[in-house]
Amino acid sequence: MTRVAAIDCGTNSIRLLVADCDPATGELAELDRRMTIVRLGQGVDRTGRLAPEALERTFAACREYAAVIKEHGAQRVRFVATSASRDAENRDEFVRGVLDILGAEPEVISGDQEAEFSFTGATRELAGRTDLTPPFLVVDIGGGSTEFVVGEDQVRAARSVDVGCVRMTERHLVRDGVVSDPPGEEQIAAMRADIVAALDLAEEQVPLREAHTLVGLAGSVTTVSAIAQELPEYDSAAIHHSRISRARVREITDWLLRSKHAERAAVPSMHPGRVDVIAAGALVLLTIMERIGAEEVVVSEHDILDGIAWSIA
Repeated sequence: MTRVAAIDCGTNSIRLLVADCDPATGELAELDRRMTIVRLGQGVDRTGRLAPEALERTFAACREYAAVIKEHGAQRVRFVATSASRDAENRDEFVRGVLDILGAEPEVISGDQEAEFSFTGATRELAGRTDLTPPFLVVDIGGGSTEFVVGEDQVRAARSVDVGCVRMTERHLVRDGVVSDPPGEEQIAAMRADIVAALDLAEEQVPLREAHTLVGLAGSVTTVSAIAQELPEYDSAAIHHSRISRARVREITDWLLRSKHAERAAVPSMHPGRVDVIAAGALVLLTIMERIGAEEVVVSEHDILDGIAWSIA
């Protein structure tokens, strides 16, 4: 067994997984898994830079994670940074801050690398299940980008496109610095058009419609699952490998797009940091399901973090 610490820093959240990995047996024993909403990508789509307050939120989370990693005695640490830090002019400031705190230099990975990690993390434990038919389409809906990966035992094709819950919210649902509550029909139509255009790009490289099983990852998808199940609180065990029909995703998306901030915030399984961006994330998921004709999505709590952990081991 190798004790590893994997950190995934995205546009909306930063997450940590400490686990014991045994490559010989394929066993991953989770010791600590946690997530903090830091909104690192705040304003990046508009300014091209990481905001000072966003950097400080991220560094505060890194200090917390450094203590957890030390407590567990992880032998190896890998810090992967994705969409927001790829786009930012001042990403060197981000890299220096993380290195000072964690002693690990963040790797600003490509969208293709991100897709491969997500696929490995999501599908490693699905192999051999008789109720799920490959090939799999793994869709990782992040804050700034969405990754599409098709494969069976390994990746066949992958593409990252710049649509995510934060990017779509800031681009289409914010007026004068305030999120529309709820958005108008024109705003929703513009957002959907952006998502459709991104799917056109993804489909140039990835045979989306050849997949037999859709696997959805990340906070937008897991939150939709929690809402669909009417969970009294966020419950990873109930969410992991849950299956949500397209009709139910459509119902939830329609409600989220019509609801006010207070109504979304009152959902017991809703993380406060997702209240303003969940409607956009749900619309991304629904549009994907409509495009490929998926009758359901299999929801996975295992994702890029698990893929990063395996890459270290």
